[in-house]
Order: sequence, then C-alpha cells, then structure tokens
Amino acid sequence: MSCLFCRIISGEIPASKVYEDDRVVAFNDINPQAPMHVLVVPRAHIATVNDLAEGHDALVGAMLRRAAAIARERGYDGSGYRTVFNCNAQAGQSVFHLHLHVLGGRAMAWPPG
Repeated sequence: MSCLFCRIISGEIPASKVYEDDRVVAFNDINPQAPMHVLVVPRAHIATVNDLAEGHDALVGAMLRRAAAIARERGYDGSGYRTVFNCNAQAGQSVFHLHLHVLGGRAMAWPPG
C-alpha cells in the first residue's frame, strides 16, 4: 500500500488522530496552515473529488458534518472556519486520497491563494 493516508488510516504510519469511525478518520495536519488544521479523510480510498460517485453522497455529508463537529469542539464554530477540498495538483492536492481540510483560528483571506 503506497497511499500515505491509507497507511495512516491502517495505523502503519502514526498520526495525531482526533476522530475515527467506520467511515472517516480525522487527524491534525502535519504542516498546519492555521491554529486548527485537521484533515478529514474517508476510510475508502477515493483519489480525488472527480472520482466521487452518486453512492458517495452520504460519505461526503459525513465528512462535512464531522468537520463542523471538530470546529465546534475546538470553539471555532462561532468565529468561523474554512473547509476545503483540493482537486488535483494545480489546485494544491499533494496526496491523492480524498481529504477535507478544516482550518480555523485565524482570519482567512479571499480569494484563497
């Protein structure tokens, strides 16, 4: 298995996990871009947003709901937080396993850079 996130999910590579259930795993980003920078990843290997199928709708909903719960647990629900799916290299995706960035704790610029 060569996918970094699959290896984290399986426990082969350690990570600072903050949540896991039968569908998703969430862990702190190793290179945080904000005071809160968590990645929410599906247990199923899906390379990019482009690879999502209609059958993944509930999974994506679970990822977004978990992102909101993590932000709420950490006290960022009131001040604001950002959720981001990057799709492919030019958009900044460096690990080709679907993942949702959850960032909070600082002002976010728009448009993102």
